[in-house]
Amino acid sequence: MEITLQYFEGCPNWKVAEQRLIALAGENPGIVVTRQVVDTAEEAGRVGFRGSPSILINGVDPFAKEDDPIGLTCRRYLTPDGYAGSPTVKQLKAELHVA
Repeated sequence: MEITLQYFEGCPNWKVAEQRLIALAGENPGIVVTRQVVDTAEEAGRVGFRGSPSILINGVDPFAKEDDPIGLTCRRYLTPDGYAGSPTVKQLKAELHVA
């Protein structure tokens, strides 16, 4: 399973998402995590970047809604504890279909 962590340097939330994804990849050898820096508005539009961090699973952003804006912004995820800068480990596991 290929996971791409898209982010831009101006938003620190990607670091939490990366830590969670690396931990999950360590527990699940079939998961490969790569990073993709999106650093211009043009590139954001070209790749459909919905904010930092965006997490693509086999090329698909399972957390995206059709009306989410595209651009260089910090993304917010709705978690059981309210909005946060990254999905929870439990939310990631659910989307990755891992225990």
